[in-house]
Amino acid sequence: MAGAPPSYCFVAFPPRAKDGLVVFGKNSARPRDEVQEVVYFPAADHEPESKVECTYISIDQVPRTHAIVISRPAWLWGAEMGANEHGVCIANEAINAREPAAETEALLGMDLVRLGLERGTTAKEALDVIVSLLEEHGQGGNYYEDANSCHSFQSAYLLVDRDEAWALETVGKYWAAEKITEGVKCICNQLSLTTKMDAEHPDLRTYAQSQGWWMGEDEFNFSQVFSPADDHLDCCAGKDSLEKQEESITVQTMINILRDKASGVCIDSESFLTTASIVSVLPQNRSSPCIHYFTGTPDPSRSIFKPFIFVDDVKLVPKAQSPCFGDDDPAKKEPRFQEKPDRRHELYKAHEWARAVIESDQEQGRTLRKTMLELEKQGLEAMEEILSSPDPLDPAEVGDLFYDCVDTEIKFFK
Repeated sequence: MAGAPPSYCFVAFPPRAKDGLVVFGKNSARPRDEVQEVVYFPAADHEPESKVECTYISIDQVPRTHAIVISRPAWLWGAEMGANEHGVCIANEAINAREPAAETEALLGMDLVRLGLERGTTAKEALDVIVSLLEEHGQGGNYYEDANSCHSFQSAYLLVDRDEAWALETVGKYWAAEKITEGVKCICNQLSLTTKMDAEHPDLRTYAQSQGWWMGEDEFNFSQVFSPADDHLDCCAGKDSLEKQEESITVQTMINILRDKASGVCIDSESFLTTASIVSVLPQNRSSPCIHYFTGTPDPSRSIFKPFIFVDDVKLVPKAQSPCFGDDDPAKKEPRFQEKPDRRHELYKAHEWARAVIESDQEQGRTLRKTMLELEKQGLEAMEEILSSPDPLDPAEVGDLFYDCVDTEIKFFK
């Protein structure tokens, strides 16, 4: 069984997080050459009886889907992470469990991230959406754009809104979840829930007993029961990074944690790379807007976090979107993945140049990185002003916020 990629998701609540803000973050560890795009989908009404085509299967559509912004591997339908107009953020982790994940094509964990965002107005509502779809359709299929072998995983999710978060861990259609309203929480590519479960599949324990994994005598410990025998239950790289922060956690703190290669949170190995990252700030005061920062490019230590705010008239950002191959896409044709098209978008291509310069680590690379951080800092400071301002947000001012940031970044690299 191939190991799941070592991604990390985090959330911090006040008072650990600063000024009544909930701070959420994720590094998406994926195959090194995979491109992620950042895509906005407006809210939409759908015809009765209509279907939605997910990565591998079609399911019933709902009457209305919420506006969402997601970061996703460009070949699939779902999302690694993202947010919706109601201030719900979701990210998922591929995990290995005692029970191997199904290779049969069903919903991917990443499809369920997007479906939760499109259909849930709170973190708990999104959780209910995910577990009911899991019950109905199951999870399975290849997590990578790879014709040579099927890499399938079980899934864990971190679902966050302005009031609470839920850590949801799934094995097949079975699941358990923990509610978090204070302190910090990290989930990674291993099961982490133990005996504190605030919701679970009605047949979870019966199923564990039927498999001989739990005898019903000692206290039920989810990760002990469902983890592979050789798993050393240890999400510590991420947990330590978050817990050892002495000061209150801000957007900048979360960005710094995601950039940390020494801790292992920012992966850069032979097989895997952090191909995209997100940090979101969700003010508990509902009159302030939620702000979501996306890189849209690999390696957060060499990327710029760019802000996005939901308003009615968001300007689309084609330069952060991969080319569309329609029905000719090798990911949509069976047998799948017979070819690998070039999915690089304009931002990715411009950033490749920057990465090469920084990697050469000469004077030019150091200067470039310094200027990139300066550019990012301007964006962070402008967002701080929005959050601390007593005046209501002017939608006209931020509709093209992410568009402008991407545009500036590309021009800067040229």
